[in-house]
Amino acid sequence: MTVATWPVAELHVHIEGTLETELLVTLARRNNVELPSYDPAALRDLYRFTDLQSFLDIYYENLAVLRTEADFYDLGMAYLTRASAAGVRRAEIFFDPQTHLANGIPLDVVFGGLTRALGDARATLGISADLILCFLRHLGGRAAMETLEAALPYLDQFIGVGLDSAEVGFPPSLFTEVFAKATALGLHRVAHAGEEGGPDYVREALDLLGVERIDHGIRAIEDHDLVEILRKRQIPLTVCPLSNVCLRAIPMLGLHPLPAMLAVGLLVTVNSDDPAYFGGYVDDNLAALQREFSLDHHQMATLARNSFVASFLPEDEKRRHITAVDEHLEGLLRLTSGA
Repeated sequence: MTVATWPVAELHVHIEGTLETELLVTLARRNNVELPSYDPAALRDLYRFTDLQSFLDIYYENLAVLRTEADFYDLGMAYLTRASAAGVRRAEIFFDPQTHLANGIPLDVVFGGLTRALGDARATLGISADLILCFLRHLGGRAAMETLEAALPYLDQFIGVGLDSAEVGFPPSLFTEVFAKATALGLHRVAHAGEEGGPDYVREALDLLGVERIDHGIRAIEDHDLVEILRKRQIPLTVCPLSNVCLRAIPMLGLHPLPAMLAVGLLVTVNSDDPAYFGGYVDDNLAALQREFSLDHHQMATLARNSFVASFLPEDEKRRHITAVDEHLEGLLRLTSGA
């Protein structure tokens, strides 16, 4: 068996970041959008990032190819098909409506395509998926509130709100009002914090925004008291190892804090972030960690279980998936022992 067979939930993936260069070229030709090249390999060669902003510049430019409901549907189905093959049984998917609105794309087009893809994936692939609407932090709190209000007619089509884009200079405290409104609406709350920004950003996200999960959170390990809070409250951390290395948040995979985070009892999950740009989907991230740190079957099972524990699924569905993880572990152990 391979690591790809582990049943997992993916909780930190940006649907826009799953736009592979082959689909990028297809959509550009479909919608008459100019690209630097129409050779997928040549486009991938441009993905040499020095930091988060250097990635975001290309990322936002590429999203101009998404124009129609069919485009968003194709994007969603492409990711869900690949994720299903990677062992993903539950996906809680980020999307950035502000980017598409700025490109002149109405929300009904975005929701129409993505929601249809999620429904078809449930029917054909057996994968459970929901959307989390993210605010671009560099646009500020007022713009975030306007976006949430504009999305109210589609409230039945997303389960939560998040906070992404450039972290430093845009602390969680700028978004207290919009997160308070999301809480009042019964939406789940997550936020990127502690990747570029320090542990103080993680604290603000917890204390001021009331988030239920921290996206990334790798720099929390620098603050012992914060680690104790995260451990005692079992606040999930949606870690993205290949992304961290690609964007230079971590110099090399061997220096990633994930093993240390697990060792102190943090509820860590493994995710792909923007896999089309960072060289790997969730199975690739898990495989890289297993190779680099010689993780055994029990440690891999812990990561798989954590992903479902940290999900927003109902408790009975969490238990069903965790049982599948335990059964997979038992099968691997039997193979290993030769029984």
